[in-house]
Amino acid sequence: MRSPCRGRSGAPLAPNTKCMTAEELHIVVETELERVEHWRAEELVRAGYDPSDAIALAARHDIDLHLAVELVEQGCPHDMAIDILI
Repeated sequence: MRSPCRGRSGAPLAPNTKCMTAEELHIVVETELERVEHWRAEELVRAGYDPSDAIALAARHDIDLHLAVELVEQGCPHDMAIDILI
């Protein structure tokens, strides 16, 4: 069996010398709380809530997500479910 480069290394690569500023990098740091709220909103949208209502409900940690989903699954209209939950 032969080495594709016949045992020699390829041409050396030039080092990366370009530095990026923080503005160019755009690091997004999402907190655990934000991840939970995002997940809750996705679940509510999946259950049929309007996205804006889902975001508002997801931010309310005193509202039981499972109850919000169950109300809709049992045929409760979204507006009435929101009234019940809030």
